[in-house]
Amino acid sequence: MGTEAEIMGPLLAAGAGGVAGAAPETEVEEREAVPPWREQVTARGLAVSAVLGVLFCLITHKLNLTVGIIPSLNVAAGLLGYFLVRTWTAALERLGVVSKPFTKQENTVIQTCVVACYGLAFSGGFGSYMLAMDQRTYELIGPDYPGNRAVDVMNPSLGWMIGFMFVVSFLGLFSLVALRKVMVIDYKLTYPSGTATAMLINSFHTTTGAELADKQVRCLGKYLSISFIWNCFKWFFSGVGDSCGFDNFPSLGLTAFKNTFYFDFSPTYIGCGLICPHIVNCSTLLGAIISWGFLWPYISTKAGDWYPANLGSNDFKGLYGYKVFISVSVILGDGLYNLIKIIYATIKEIMNARAKQGRLPLVRVQEDDEGSKLSAEEKHLNETFIKDSIPPWLAGSGYVGLAAISIATVPMIFPQIKWYLVLSAMVALLLA
Repeated sequence: MGTEAEIMGPLLAAGAGGVAGAAPETEVEEREAVPPWREQVTARGLAVSAVLGVLFCLITHKLNLTVGIIPSLNVAAGLLGYFLVRTWTAALERLGVVSKPFTKQENTVIQTCVVACYGLAFSGGFGSYMLAMDQRTYELIGPDYPGNRAVDVMNPSLGWMIGFMFVVSFLGLFSLVALRKVMVIDYKLTYPSGTATAMLINSFHTTTGAELADKQVRCLGKYLSISFIWNCFKWFFSGVGDSCGFDNFPSLGLTAFKNTFYFDFSPTYIGCGLICPHIVNCSTLLGAIISWGFLWPYISTKAGDWYPANLGSNDFKGLYGYKVFISVSVILGDGLYNLIKIIYATIKEIMNARAKQGRLPLVRVQEDDEGSKLSAEEKHLNETFIKDSIPPWLAGSGYVGLAAISIATVPMIFPQIKWYLVLSAMVALLLA
């Protein structure tokens, strides 16, 4: 296990737009100057970010509409960003064109832009409520269904969807500015995905790391080609709808196939299973066995007793209602447990802090040279982290301005939403 300074080093420097080493080898590397943010944002970086952003958005939509679980793609974004820019600069060098050196900070900017793109693709509702408001969904549910009103139909359109994304997606940029220093510097919290990405990008910009990155990219291309060829092969043997083919192979028998237990030979699920932790895979598998293997078949035998028979598969008055509300209850119960645990831990920490403040120090321990050096190193990392940050007054003004625009714009896009509901959501975000 590394020390606290070794773990926090890459994360602290990454937050300032650059990635510092976890354990610098020389004093020069330790005091490596971080370029201003204007030099970190380059035209080639934005071009690579746009290309990778589109690619990762497509991957996210595919996973969102099939698996429903989006694994962390931070490491992949940093790796592909490094590979594309290195390929770019190598091609220009062969043509005799001198280009700017590719820095860690520029790599981090690319990775951040790509993550923001696919994060918006997932949380923007493009795989859920955006599509659920169209005319086709309204007709499939039926105009006679309670709560399904024609006035609520909102067909997808680039105009209102882009406008809606703009007014609701940038609030986090300003609301998290105040938490940035508190969470990372004051409380010294480490974030696994951010730390892993920082260490990865840091290793790319060394001789050994560059060789490792080339091997990883070749491995990525090999398995990407295998997946693409396999999907093309499956297409030749696919049936009409869900009738047959590799996508619906009854590996456990026809009875299990009727309860959705079959194998579809999809590399997507295999890839998600490899990326997601074991706790996620095991929880998903256990939930599938309990629900589709035992619970839903048992409830379906109570048709006509617990609920009216001969209802549609998506009717909330029938089996579908049990599926939805049992699942929501499990999620809410887990969330309530974690909320109570967090509140308890917070109160306990506050009480312990007050108890410590009431005690007088009896002995002052002198720091040794190693401790002093560590403090100086942490001070340098802290200064790097808060460099070129958004001023608090600008963050507050930006949040208030965006909130005012959202309060005025969202009711224009969705007339059913009143302005005070949007205001309540903006205030709730601050209180969260």
